Amino acid sequence: MQLVAGLDGCRGGWVLVETPTNGDGRTTIERESNLDRVIAKIDSGHLAAVAIDIPIGLPEAGSRRCDIEARRMIGARRSSVFPAPARGVLGATTYDDAAARSRAISGKSLSRQAFGILSKIDEVDRILTPNRQRHLVEVHPEVSFTVLAGVPMSHHKSTAEGRTERLAALRQAFPDIDKDTASRITRVRPDDVLDAFVAAWSARRWLAQTHVQLGGDVDQRGLRMEMIA
Repeated sequence: MQLVAGLDGCRGGWVLVETPTNGDGRTTIERESNLDRVIAKIDSGHLAAVAIDIPIGLPEAGSRRCDIEARRMIGARRSSVFPAPARGVLGATTYDDAAARSRAISGKSLSRQAFGILSKIDEVDRILTPNRQRHLVEVHPEVSFTVLAGVPMSHHKSTAEGRTERLAALRQAFPDIDKDTASRITRVRPDDVLDAFVAAWSARRWLAQTHVQLGGDVDQRGLRMEMIA
């Protein structure tokens, strides 16, 4: 049985949702402190495809086309898509340093949200190669929820209303999701889990080649700067 997975960043590292490609079988949720075990599962063939909510492929300067297209697509949720940093910003350990590097490279500062996940962007950039990108692809949960539901989400994901509408959308693809998400995982927020589930749904679609693709430019390392859903 082929397995795919969705990955979303959380305070304790990454939340990983593994599920069968055909939707028939057990779905598991666990927290990984780093990506080493996930990459080992990809390299061994245990996971046929993984969709991750983190930028893959970084510009030398300016904006990625996939980020621009994603903001246009999701309407009221557009603020959840913030521009990926230029690769030269990686390695900055303070916000002031990151913002200064970004201004020097692109003429624009870096958002606080982007700095908040800069270490995770760096972690992914260090392990990713064009060959690994055949199995590990980028998603944005709000783009995936928009495709799954047919319309952008109406409420922020951290609200009770936002959780309710996202669960309603996910039940189409994961009939047992209420049971699967009943238990809390240490250092993982409920909305992180739902984001990982919709990423896993997107991974299924990408493997089946039924996905939507945004962007597609290639960066200087040969990585595709694209989002799939």
